[in-house]
Amino acid sequence: MTPTENLHYAIGQIAYAIARADGEVQKEERLKFHNIVEAELRCKDHAFDISDIIFQIMNRDKTSTQDAYDGAMNQIRTNSHYLSPQLKATFINVMEKVAKAYKPVTIDEMLLLEKFKKDIAPLKGDAIFFESKV
Repeated sequence: MTPTENLHYAIGQIAYAIARADGEVQKEERLKFHNIVEAELRCKDHAFDISDIIFQIMNRDKTSTQDAYDGAMNQIRTNSHYLSPQLKATFINVMEKVAKAYKPVTIDEMLLLEKFKKDIAPLKGDAIFFESKV
C-alpha cells in the first residue's frame, strides 16, 4: 500500500477503536461510520474503501480497542510525512463524527477521541510530499 493508503487504513482502525470503546460495535454504528467516511473522505478523492474494509475486518476479528488504536497510531506516525494539515483536520473531523454517531456518547469514547487529538497534534507532514498532490 502507498503511504496515503496506510493513513486511511489507520483512520479505519481509529474509527473502529472509538466505536468499540463502549463495547461491541453495533450494525448501526458500522453503517453510520461507512456514511461518515464516504461523505468526508471519498468526496475529497481519498481512499475511502480502505478505511471501510479495515473497520469490517477488525469487527469480524474482534480486535481490542487498545490494539486497534495502538496499531493505527503506529501507522500514522510511520506515514506522517504524507499527513497534510488538511488531511489531519479531516481525520479529526471524521473521528468526532464517529464518536457522536451512535448515542449515547460514552466517556470512554470521548477519552479516546481526546487521546487521538493529542497524539496526532504534534505530527507534521512534509510539505514536499503533500504539496506535490495539489
